[in-house]
Amino acid sequence: MIIIKNLQSLQSSIDGVINSLEKMNYAKGTIKAQQNVFNSLLKFMETNKIKNFNKEIGMDFIHSRTGTDMKGFYGTGDKKTNRYMKPIQNLLDFIEKGKVTFQMRSKISDFQCPEAFEEEYNLYQDEYEERHYAKATIISHNRILRKFLYFLNENDITSSEEITYSHLTEFLSKYDKAKPKYIATIISNLRSYLSFLYHNRFICQDVSIHLPKVRIMRNAFIPHSWKTDDVKKLLKAVDRGAPKGKRDYAILLLIVHLGLRVSDIRALKLSNLNWNRKTINLNIQKSKQPLELPLLEDIGWAIIDYLKNGRPETRSDRVFIRHRAPFDAFGENESFYRELHRYMIKAGLEIPLDVHCGMHSLRSTLARKMLEAKTPLPVISEVLGHQNINTTSIYLKIDLSGLRKCALDPDEVFEQ
Repeated sequence: MIIIKNLQSLQSSIDGVINSLEKMNYAKGTIKAQQNVFNSLLKFMETNKIKNFNKEIGMDFIHSRTGTDMKGFYGTGDKKTNRYMKPIQNLLDFIEKGKVTFQMRSKISDFQCPEAFEEEYNLYQDEYEERHYAKATIISHNRILRKFLYFLNENDITSSEEITYSHLTEFLSKYDKAKPKYIATIISNLRSYLSFLYHNRFICQDVSIHLPKVRIMRNAFIPHSWKTDDVKKLLKAVDRGAPKGKRDYAILLLIVHLGLRVSDIRALKLSNLNWNRKTINLNIQKSKQPLELPLLEDIGWAIIDYLKNGRPETRSDRVFIRHRAPFDAFGENESFYRELHRYMIKAGLEIPLDVHCGMHSLRSTLARKMLEAKTPLPVISEVLGHQNINTTSIYLKIDLSGLRKCALDPDEVFEQ
């Protein structure tokens, strides 16, 4: 637990927060507003003769000013509550780490593993590391596992040994309206965890064998792709005169023309751009494999325009950064989904309701265009950074001109 034991030390930490905000180029108005909150906090502690400061005192202070009964620093509060929450979050962050770090407030409370399952849960996290799972994969798996552990705890299960087939059935019944693919993911994650428990002797019987098998047709999913004219309208909707527009235009070109994943765009460094050879050289975030792509002329000029005329002053080595203080790299969960939809609305494009239309759909569009140009599948696979050509073959489904050539004439079939 974070504790400051006297007001003098607290004042020193407050000064540290203000200094950090100034270094990160926060607006003067923002810094002044946070300083006012800290002044109010010090007065609250003096009035109530409180000498120690910790997270609970911070929440009590916010409650005294807003009437909000807080259980933690998560969720979305009203405007007044948010005005107090952010400075106190920054103060706790500085006390713990010695600096202020930008972080989006979680929508849910931090995970507290039920004590009955703590040992096996922590060992399972080590297993992730040993298997070299990608961070995004670990987050996805843990999201399901944590729900399962909370479910067990709520049902008064005090040991992994008590887990039965009926518990698995009841937990899965909560997802009876979910899509088969998601249910298959849940079952796969549970099977992995329960097998881990069995092989590490936390349970005597392998209950994972009771989990149902969900049959998912391989490559049943049909990727969404854009019409060529719609892509042009999307790019035209970007305000290339504004700093943020310069950034977004360059990002869109990288996806539209080169098929870069959002994760690779977030991680793209200035050193990845080889201006002399006119190439982009990077290690793919998903597979860690090296990838070289041509630095096309329109992309190159768009990046130059952004770096010279749009990119905020920053110490970050990333090409693309946030345009709000702190001016730093994007977080790992940034998908540019909001930006894309804002430009779609501005361009007057219809947003499909039955499919997910994110940045990844622009990669599908590039794959379709390459297929229409009779580009060999292995070349498309290399451009998109796929390790397995079977992954690329899913895009054959959206090559309508190619599929038409494969169509059979029913009359000819019956004549034979």
